[in-house]
Amino acid sequence: MKWVGDARLAAGPEAARYLEAAFTPGAHLGTVYDDPTTPVVVTGIEEVTTMRVPSGRLVVDAPWDDDDVGRYERGVPTRPPRELAVRIPPGVYRVEIAWTAGPYEFFGEHFDGIESAATRLRISDVPVIGWEMGLGVDEDIDRLSPGEKPRFGADHNVGCFADAGAWTTLSAPFRRCPDGRWEPRGSGQLPDGCERIGDESQQADLVTFTAESGGIVWLGRTGTGDVAAIVVTSGMAGATA
Repeated sequence: MKWVGDARLAAGPEAARYLEAAFTPGAHLGTVYDDPTTPVVVTGIEEVTTMRVPSGRLVVDAPWDDDDVGRYERGVPTRPPRELAVRIPPGVYRVEIAWTAGPYEFFGEHFDGIESAATRLRISDVPVIGWEMGLGVDEDIDRLSPGEKPRFGADHNVGCFADAGAWTTLSAPFRRCPDGRWEPRGSGQLPDGCERIGDESQQADLVTFTAESGGIVWLGRTGTGDVAAIVVTSGMAGATA
């Protein structure tokens, strides 16, 4: 039987179009703000790194927030992360960023308008036939208000994918504030401002990415209902409907 999801979580036509187009080089993702004649074009898909998820449980959330830093420093338990209810096979997965360009002019100066449109954890290469919002383990679809869209918040416009089983260790560096700076210690610096933290004792990773104020987590489902991709968009209109 072909997979049929819950209509309450399904992406609407506009969001589904955006999610498909975001990872299609050459596709148009609308137009430049205040300039309907200039399209925003997908310029390419970049593999930033790979990450290990040995538990098969995935956190998609901000790696820290301001309140957590204070709790951590006082030795008080921090809030639990937003772990997805869906499970994925334990393994090593690619983290990819979709890049767009939308040239514009501002006060006589020209800019290329390069931005991240979405970040994807690629679970498999099987084609996606439908998209739905990913619930957290503590979220109940029957308790959602009409039109409510479950999402995570990101005070500092930073989100992450992380193995849930190793979350305490992986997220700890983000809850320290060395020398008054927010940057975590010991992270592997990656292109495009992303960072990777590894826990070698559990062979698990955390990878950060840009997330403007957080966002909706989208699950790309195959014909059999398996998750082939987990995507977070970067705040552009059309990916939230």
